[in-house]
Amino acid sequence: MNSEKFLKQIEFLKEIDKAKEVYRQSKIIGMKRCENDAEHSWHAAVMLIILREYFDDKADTLKALKMMLMHDLVEIYAGDTPCYDETLRSTQKQREKAAAQRLYSILPSEQREEMISLYNEFEEGRTMEAQICNIMDRLQPTMLIDGDNGVSWKERSVLKKQVIERDKIALEGPDEISKYVENVICKAHENGYLK
Repeated sequence: MNSEKFLKQIEFLKEIDKAKEVYRQSKIIGMKRCENDAEHSWHAAVMLIILREYFDDKADTLKALKMMLMHDLVEIYAGDTPCYDETLRSTQKQREKAAAQRLYSILPSEQREEMISLYNEFEEGRTMEAQICNIMDRLQPTMLIDGDNGVSWKERSVLKKQVIERDKIALEGPDEISKYVENVICKAHENGYLK
């Protein structure tokens, strides 16, 4: 007979499979369909590993990876909030906080507290690890949109100033990343992908 703790962990792992059904706004490069939350989180976590050298050596990589993989899981219940939908964004924090409580309550108490703490840390964005994750979270869709010639921006008539505001943390990040994001935005505007 399995322990109660193990069965709770399995229940949580089954529940997070639903992240594969939460679709985002960014399309997979060269494909017509949008990526889902599981694909986004996986991709951003790999990006964190590959681009780790551009961040402070003192940052805890394992903690950042946990944060990167866990923070979007709340969208299973709260849904993905499109970056440029001001109506949905006005309720995003409340919906996601309630979803975090609901989702992480499935876990055994020690893990529940850790995941809620990581979620809150990401949202507050004050630690090095949270800042790295927030940069990856902004860089990943920008990179996909760049790789797909601005399709997602064109379809939604996104303004250059909206992208600059949304990608602010990446634009203020490490030089290599900020230069890349700045170049993507400038090129997209020049090519008419951003108004």
